[in-house]
Amino acid sequence: MLFNSLDFALFLPIVFVLYWFVFHKTYKSQNILLLVASYFFYACWDWRFMFLLLFSTLLDYFTGLKMCESTKLNNKKFWFWLSIIINLGFLGVFKYYNFFAQSLADSVAHIGITLHPWMLDIVLPVGISFYTFHGLSYVIDIYKNRIKAEKNIVDYAIFVSYFPLLVAGPIERATHLLPQLQVKRSFNYQNAVDGMRQILWGFFKKVVIADNCARFADMIFNNSEDYSGSTLVAGALFFSLQIYGDFSGYSDIAIGVSKLFGIDLLRNFAFPYFSRDIAEFWRRWHISLSSWFRDYLYYPLGGSQGNTWIKVRNTFIIFGVSGFWHGANWTFIFWGILNAVYFLPLLLTQKNRTNIDIVAKGKVFPSLKELFQMTTTFALVTLAWIFFRAKNMNHALNYIGEIFSSSLFTIPKFEKMGVALTLIQVILFFIIVEWLGRENKHALEKIGLKWNRFFRWFFYSFILFLIGMFISNEETPFIYFQF
Repeated sequence: MLFNSLDFALFLPIVFVLYWFVFHKTYKSQNILLLVASYFFYACWDWRFMFLLLFSTLLDYFTGLKMCESTKLNNKKFWFWLSIIINLGFLGVFKYYNFFAQSLADSVAHIGITLHPWMLDIVLPVGISFYTFHGLSYVIDIYKNRIKAEKNIVDYAIFVSYFPLLVAGPIERATHLLPQLQVKRSFNYQNAVDGMRQILWGFFKKVVIADNCARFADMIFNNSEDYSGSTLVAGALFFSLQIYGDFSGYSDIAIGVSKLFGIDLLRNFAFPYFSRDIAEFWRRWHISLSSWFRDYLYYPLGGSQGNTWIKVRNTFIIFGVSGFWHGANWTFIFWGILNAVYFLPLLLTQKNRTNIDIVAKGKVFPSLKELFQMTTTFALVTLAWIFFRAKNMNHALNYIGEIFSSSLFTIPKFEKMGVALTLIQVILFFIIVEWLGRENKHALEKIGLKWNRFFRWFFYSFILFLIGMFISNEETPFIYFQF
């Protein structure tokens, strides 16, 4: 079930009405409804993978209890590693087995050995990377004595499978979500209205920006050998906007929907394309995943403490693993390594925490220095996105090679240029709204609140009009569903 589908447009109001008007007497009854709704939401993708989700949930629930009951460290370690190995095992089989098998065959082929590995013909379960990381953080926190095991199976199951975040995040923490599930929740009108504004902007990002940029990005990337360097630059820019609009749009919708049920989710994006260096970008992009790797991998490895070698090693590990998390392809791994190369000079010169505050805070326009920094950072990020989007390494290298050719200085030419020019005008509107709202949790949080009611509703209606005008006739999945 897609957020941008008619099914979800029917599903959400029904669950909302039941939640606040039928199951409202106790939070426990509301939790049962949320769990049933979440399982129904997931089963709409493919009911067969429900068994994998249930198994993962029960595995971590019972291993968590066993760890807390263990009086001996060896027993605690046994249950901890059992959960870790099985969770990563399932993720490895479904997501990475074919990649490793083919990579091994390709490697030994260079020394004259021919292998015909047995490849798995399986579909990657939607959301497996996200709910697996929920479970991993839970058992690690129990093992490290940060939290106690949750005894209520319903509450824990919701933590793993809560439908707004189930298939593409944010990646929640038990310390943040579970306490909210264990108290009575009252309907908050202002919070719900704010949620609706965030949902509206999320749909705009997805339907207007991401889906329409995808048309041109796909056309240019899929036929890159036919286009000039300047057109390939346009394709990379379209993809940069596509992936941001798509993924941050999903996060906005998920967080906004959750506000309708009185539950706060972790923030996942903080206007990352306004970053002044790559370190700031990674503090603002996919925040829940970046912080997960920081807390559960980077810090245990030693973080930025120790000698230069340790700093370099940890930086490449964290970015390499982040790339590999996104997909079983060398392009993702190289994308992660390239970001490590971007990040390392800032770390070694201790400038990775220079830009902590919001850019041009309290000002309408950035300074020329800030504008240059944002432009440079966006250019570096866009260059890295080419590897993320490319079919393989050869495709990415050929794409970049053509960009840095004499054809870079020609006028971009591709099909439906008129439509693209109209889209660019809408993109400018999008950038202006994002810029004006950059000091808030989401773009529409405060924009228009002090306006006359007529102008405020005209503004919202204009956004709805753009959604209606640019919406595709086909339901388009969110990019991060494949991860």
